[in-house]
Amino acid sequence: MSKNYQPGPFHPASAMDYLPLPQLRDLQFQRLRAMVQRACDRVALFRQRMEARSLKPAHLETLDDIAKLPFTVKTDLRDTYPFGLFASPLTEIVRFHASTGTTGKPIVVAYTQEDLNDWTQVMLRSFAACGVHRGDIVHNAYGYGLFTGGLGAHYGAEALGASVIPISGGNTDRQVMVLRDFGATAICCTPSYFLHLIERAAGMGINFKDLPLRAGIFGAEPWTESMRQRIEAESGIKAYDIYGLSEIIGPGVAMECLHQAGPHIFEDMFYPEIIDPETCELLPDGAEGELVLTTLCKRAMPMIRYRTRDITSLNSEPCACGRTLRRIRRIGRRSDDMLIIRGVNVYPSQIESALLAVEGAQPHYQIVVDRQKGLDVLEVQVEVTAELFSDTVGGLEKLQAKLSRSVESVTGLRAEVRLVAPHTLQRSEGKAKRVIDKRKM
Repeated sequence: MSKNYQPGPFHPASAMDYLPLPQLRDLQFQRLRAMVQRACDRVALFRQRMEARSLKPAHLETLDDIAKLPFTVKTDLRDTYPFGLFASPLTEIVRFHASTGTTGKPIVVAYTQEDLNDWTQVMLRSFAACGVHRGDIVHNAYGYGLFTGGLGAHYGAEALGASVIPISGGNTDRQVMVLRDFGATAICCTPSYFLHLIERAAGMGINFKDLPLRAGIFGAEPWTESMRQRIEAESGIKAYDIYGLSEIIGPGVAMECLHQAGPHIFEDMFYPEIIDPETCELLPDGAEGELVLTTLCKRAMPMIRYRTRDITSLNSEPCACGRTLRRIRRIGRRSDDMLIIRGVNVYPSQIESALLAVEGAQPHYQIVVDRQKGLDVLEVQVEVTAELFSDTVGGLEKLQAKLSRSVESVTGLRAEVRLVAPHTLQRSEGKAKRVIDKRKM
């Protein structure tokens, strides 16, 4: 079976992707007014914040007036745990999901049946955007359960007319066997887990390039363009970036099209803004800042100006696909995943880019930050190929020096780079844990 992409038949749901901009902006404004009214009427916290500003929904006269509204932040969901931000009675709630946080109370989100229908539609549009269509076989390795990824992708692919393998996460050997035996043509999982699948398949004597798999829908963790290039080179597929977060709806907030030029935000459902994360000043399209999202249709749990902490920019330049939806630049970092090491701001994505720029390093690494004698110490553990690891000590030392220079040139920090054997670092079946900060332990 050829892996060359052919766009599938146009799905009627995708018509919203091509709305003329005046029509789209009018729809956004009408939906925004209705959503703010619903939140004011039904969510006590939002109503109190509006009253503190002497604001009423009727004061919204243009779409730009969204900047007058109060922000919502993640701690609001924890402070009102579990149901304090619901705008629908429990009798109308048909499903709960929750964050994958390992400490403290989880972030709880809820859906009415109409919300689930909307979620299915944006996931359908997501699959259609990257060429998945009726007749495709979708291997869904996102986790099912409280995590939103599995069920979100499942219902969207089924609505599109694709066949879904609901394999969820775990049991990597079985995943590889099913991918091969069922002839999957698309896969949904985290990019780090897909690399693990490639690696495990090789150990089983299976080359991913021999499989009919042609598309990967990857999300749930930050990943770099270097990681995409590595995935495509090693598997022969096209790797597409899907973006979402549980607080807004789950996966399907934004999705790359066939041109892989950044995820298109489904703006008829989610209104995006970019702000300066320090001053909260609204920034123009093209400027880097924190992504703020407002749900325009979510009934159970409206999110008004939710601060995602994801750092990106909005691209309003026309895309070759013809969609009128703006795109976001790939999410490579979050404002709250920044490490401050010896007074220097460092993001894990910077270190990943530095490592993958050096031939011989594998895309499996661990960042360890510690404090010794009052000073911050940065260590980067990197797996290398079996051939290199068995090479001469001199060869390893040269690679180590190259990696150290690459990390320093990107971050401005000297790091102790430690080369480790293949399969040494722990693999993740969900979101990869790249950083261990022992200063907080």
